[in-house]
Amino acid sequence: MSDEPPRKRMVKLPSGGTEEGRTKPARLKTAWKRTPSQQAWLERQINDPFSAQARAHGYRSRAAYKLTEMDDRFRLLRPGARVVDLGLAPGGWTQVALERGVTQIVGVDLLPVDPLPPAHILQMDFTDPACGPMLMELLGGAPDVVLSDMAPNTVGHRRTDHLRIMGLIEIAAAFAIDVLKPGGAFVTKAFQGGETHYVMGDLKRAFTEVKNVKPKASRADSSEVYIVATGLKGR
Repeated sequence: MSDEPPRKRMVKLPSGGTEEGRTKPARLKTAWKRTPSQQAWLERQINDPFSAQARAHGYRSRAAYKLTEMDDRFRLLRPGARVVDLGLAPGGWTQVALERGVTQIVGVDLLPVDPLPPAHILQMDFTDPACGPMLMELLGGAPDVVLSDMAPNTVGHRRTDHLRIMGLIEIAAAFAIDVLKPGGAFVTKAFQGGETHYVMGDLKRAFTEVKNVKPKASRADSSEVYIVATGLKGR
């Protein structure tokens, strides 16, 4: 037996050991049958931390984190509150409301949504005059909060798309002002640069506080913002 001390094994350092190397964005291995825009969207989803966090938590969409941030700030949801969720598909906001103790909630969307008991879900057009009364009947009383993450299907014509977006915001705001309890809150999706001053004026007359909010989970390159109106004034 040799009296020489054992030689240390040389271990090869891992490649890409820098912070930059560890956080290099993942890319899809194949773009077969995908358009460039579909490829870019899928790669963005894979690398988006909120999407990954939503999958890990069991949320149906990363949009859940937009509501959690706004609720942490404005205290919108509470156990025993009645909530209406407009444009709820795929259900991330309703999941957050239920997680935070809301048990009386109704939602509506044009798209089918998998059940989220005890929430009542309608598949219909919110702009249908019959929809509002149906939501109120299912809810069983005036809501404390109306949430709207609605966005219309775009047609590619900027002016037409803008008018459709504004139309949904105005309809949702009018519904909220009409049905909310005094002191209630309304949250709606809007867009920076949009002509929201008319609806903002209506909301400021009806609520004690109206804020524009850009949640961290809202993509930085998106013009999406949210209007949060709290403290509906007595009629």
